[in-house]
Amino acid sequence: MKMEEGMQLINENGKFNVEGLKDFTTATGFAQCGLSYAIVAIIGPQSSGKSTLMNHVFSTNFKMLDAYKGRGQTTKGIWIAKCNDMKPFTIAMDFEGTDSNARGEDNTAFERQSALFALAIADIILINMWYKDIGLEHAASRPLLKTVFQVMKRLFKPRKRTLLFVIRDHSKTPFEYLETALKEDIDKIWDSVAEPETSRSVVLSDFFNVEIAALSSYEFEEENFKEQVARLRQRFISPGGLTDQREAEPASGFFIRAEKIWKTIKDNKDLDLPALKVMVATVRCEEIAEEKLRQFTTDDDWLALKEDVQAGPVSGFGATLDSILETYLSQYDMEVIHFDQDVRNAKRRQMESQALEVVRNAYDTMLEHLHSNTLESFKTSLEQLLNGGEGFVVSARTCAQSCFLQFDKGCEDAFIRLSGWNVSGVREKLSRHMLSEMMAKYVKQFTDVLADEVQSLFEAGEADTWVSVRNLLASKTAVAESELSNAHVDFELPRSEIDTRLGYLKENARSVVERKARESAATRRVLMRMKDRWRVPS
Repeated sequence: MKMEEGMQLINENGKFNVEGLKDFTTATGFAQCGLSYAIVAIIGPQSSGKSTLMNHVFSTNFKMLDAYKGRGQTTKGIWIAKCNDMKPFTIAMDFEGTDSNARGEDNTAFERQSALFALAIADIILINMWYKDIGLEHAASRPLLKTVFQVMKRLFKPRKRTLLFVIRDHSKTPFEYLETALKEDIDKIWDSVAEPETSRSVVLSDFFNVEIAALSSYEFEEENFKEQVARLRQRFISPGGLTDQREAEPASGFFIRAEKIWKTIKDNKDLDLPALKVMVATVRCEEIAEEKLRQFTTDDDWLALKEDVQAGPVSGFGATLDSILETYLSQYDMEVIHFDQDVRNAKRRQMESQALEVVRNAYDTMLEHLHSNTLESFKTSLEQLLNGGEGFVVSARTCAQSCFLQFDKGCEDAFIRLSGWNVSGVREKLSRHMLSEMMAKYVKQFTDVLADEVQSLFEAGEADTWVSVRNLLASKTAVAESELSNAHVDFELPRSEIDTRLGYLKENARSVVERKARESAATRRVLMRMKDRWRVPS
């Protein structure tokens, strides 16, 4: 037996290999080590490189993931191997990955049982985690650690262990920041676990030393990875290492202790219940949420509202939809009330999000109606005020204020309480369209008046015609700039956009002057004016 390749201590069905462990302890000489030994275990997500890390650090030969064959489950159950060239005598334990889809919905109990076994039997527990997963609830092993901490406080007496978090594929974030954040998170998890009556004074440091290490990507930065692994290895083989054998039991009784601990874990209902509770809650809350969502999507009132809004704006749209949604959310709340609170709340948020996806198109259609109706109202009311002789600036500002108030009330009426959706984008688009309508009317009015006055100057044909034209253009443009600057205030658009439109108005003004000059310079008109100017009296 090549002990660095390992032997399966516990299979994927939870069966403990008693005879295999006896043979292992005899073949490796482990039984004769007395108190001079260490147990190192690694836990973490499936396909996160646990076996690879153990092989590089401890010179074992656990079976590793072949990336070319996909990211399936490599290690099944729990394996142990002798670590070569390490003192004291060290046994490495490689655990089946947590969060494995290979087990489907039945993985929850085993992953918690195996993780507790690692914490109960090992001196050092490596928790393998991806750098990109830091801060994610499940990826950071928070639920797993919380369950384990709960049972540790009840079932096991304090014995110093080391929790070594190994951050894989570490990138740019400073290591000091990651170390501080992770240690604070572990403290919070420990503090959140209820204390049994007999252990009120127990603190995290009674059970664990928390250490952090970070490694570069094995796939893309292999040399850096190997250098960092070599330094990590030194932490285990240096005098004192990371272990504390003061309370260790003799190696000759290891196989008895390991079997007893596993049996305790398997038989203890306090351990199984939290895992079962979460698993059942996850499945049932998801089923109930899916059923309520299906009922909502086929609800007659919702379908009628959805159809009505296609034809035009619906008064009370938001309140009506809120009422329909609340009906099914309340039903969900009643049916899941006895399930795990964290799970049921998470599934409720998921249900809300999915329901909002269903109604989003109808809501967007409602906003489109409000936009088009408000824009049409602006065009009509501005035309009426101008035709009634009202000044342009006063007319534009009056219409803008009135129409924005109309739009905002419509949006408030359409608002869906659960969504928190922002209508600023639609309102800004409305502002631009209303401003375009206002500018179009103003430019037409402005250029018509300018054209008539320039025409009159050319018709007069005075000696200072060009000076008069330039003065007229400058004065009219200045007035236009002033009026438009006042008129655009209520549109709440960036000054740069207004300046762009003013530039367009100036270009139009110059074009009017040029056009009128060309018309006046036409050959026939010039000859007629010359004859009129220099006709000899009879």
